[in-house]
Amino acid sequence: MTTTSLSRLAPGIIFGLGFHLIGGPLPCSSPLAIPSLQAQEVIELTGRDRRIDPDFEEVYRIGVLEGESWEMFAQVTSVAFDAEGNLYVFDGTAGLMRSGGVRVLVYDAAGGFVREFGSSGGGPGEFNQPMGFAVLRDGTVVVSDVGHRAYQLFDASGDFQRMVRADEGPDAVSIPAHDIQPDPRGGAVFAGGSVGLTVRSGGGGAAAPPTSRPVLRVGLDGQVVHADTVVKGWLPPRGNLDDLVSNDAPAQVRDMLGSMAMSTVFEPRLLVGILPDGGIVHSDSSAYALKITPPDGRQVARTIQRPLLPEPVTPEIERDYEEAGSPGGGPRRMMVVGGATEGNRPPVEAAFDIERKYYHEIPVLRGLATTWEARIWVQRRGGEPQSNGPIDVLTAEGEYVGTYATGATEMPDAFGPDGLAAFIELDEFDVARVVVRRLPAEVR
Repeated sequence: MTTTSLSRLAPGIIFGLGFHLIGGPLPCSSPLAIPSLQAQEVIELTGRDRRIDPDFEEVYRIGVLEGESWEMFAQVTSVAFDAEGNLYVFDGTAGLMRSGGVRVLVYDAAGGFVREFGSSGGGPGEFNQPMGFAVLRDGTVVVSDVGHRAYQLFDASGDFQRMVRADEGPDAVSIPAHDIQPDPRGGAVFAGGSVGLTVRSGGGGAAAPPTSRPVLRVGLDGQVVHADTVVKGWLPPRGNLDDLVSNDAPAQVRDMLGSMAMSTVFEPRLLVGILPDGGIVHSDSSAYALKITPPDGRQVARTIQRPLLPEPVTPEIERDYEEAGSPGGGPRRMMVVGGATEGNRPPVEAAFDIERKYYHEIPVLRGLATTWEARIWVQRRGGEPQSNGPIDVLTAEGEYVGTYATGATEMPDAFGPDGLAAFIELDEFDVARVVVRRLPAEVR
């Protein structure tokens, strides 16, 4: 069975939440520390950190409170580099639950403004609920657009080229509603990662629930999306939403929710990074385990581990989360369902509580990214259950480079050629800016 995005549901169905259920960083899960059965090599690294300092050279920064339109940002959602070192800034309010202007701004390797393109709308080349952004090495911009049910492609000059649409057949590939990452070899993007809501293929309560979260390589050469599964991240059993809602939910809503399942609090996320040769590094475990899949492979060839253990979730941690740490607060979560349904049935409007469920432990890892020279950056958990901690730097061969202490640096929001790294920051007035720095050779 396969998972599907919300765009595969009945036309017009919209989910609004009073907390983070759809959109934003949502946890998903995986088995504890058991490596993939196909792993050919297991590398155990030291459990003792070797401290390294963030000796980064600042190259330039962009973003001001008042200035030219190209240097004032609304909301920077993503940044990326091409092979020439040009920086692409995706600015605006975008997403399934939001509307607003979206644009792409391009800056050269010295920070000089080059061009701007893109706008919101329903036509070709216009953004209609864009959810994912990626830049290929040659400067091709790829936008995963839920409203169009297509990937929109723009060339290095910012001119709209074409759409690659989702297949409408029974085995259709849904447009991913979260991050996409470029294939360094060109012609494709990788889609997959953390999703807090899964939908059974075929719908209906009788369908079997999915048992994995795939990472897909989505080819962009044709007119219709063609995707191959390159990695399967483990997905734990989940309770159906209709089992978690209050008794006053309408029967029509319960029938629809019977095909859906939701992640538990603190479940480990599926973390995915793309290596320069097109290989995949991913983590789908509560423990410290990174799995390397070679280019065009389907089996894990190497697992890199550190003897760092997850923290058990205690009643005290649950209580603290409910009282202070939960998004939206309160012991239960409000969900609103509304919009048009298929056929001539009237729209469904309902509001009800959902019981919060907890995973049994807090994962070690919170983030993962890869550089253009095959370093792997791994963000560990901090002192609090949902805080960021130290950042480890490793090689894909399993060498341990060192660790940045908690707070010494943030994870870069994008890596580029020649050690470039971009960081999205907010100044003291909450004005968005992008700072580009150059990393030392040993960590780039």
